[in-house]
Amino acid sequence: MSNALLDNQSITIGQGVTFKGSLNVPSKAVINGTVDGDLTADELEIGPTGKITGLITARKIDVQGELHQVITCKDHLMIRSTGKVSGAIEYSEIEIERGGHFRGEMKQVGIKTFGWYLLIARYLAPILSATFELI
Repeated sequence: MSNALLDNQSITIGQGVTFKGSLNVPSKAVINGTVDGDLTADELEIGPTGKITGLITARKIDVQGELHQVITCKDHLMIRSTGKVSGAIEYSEIEIERGGHFRGEMKQVGIKTFGWYLLIARYLAPILSATFELI
């Protein structure tokens, strides 16, 4: 993909800029300002001065600033040492650096192999009269 095409499908909200509304970004969103609303992107990078509050969906999220409310991360969520995340999050993988903060509810989704075993165990448990403790 050419850099010009990538730039046309990306957005940067600069420090001091406030955006209220919905954003649908096909590629990368870089937030150094404030976003209040819904944001969907392939990749989301929240800089140290960035703050997002709303319904957030992205494949990959890197948080150095603040991220609040309802977050769905389809691949990898990284909370850096300066990052603050609060609310309800769904993620496939999560990494929190020392000093990073999270407060709220977490739900891991997208567990490929292990997920099938849990699904099978859930349905076979009553049949086999076995007791399973599912996470």
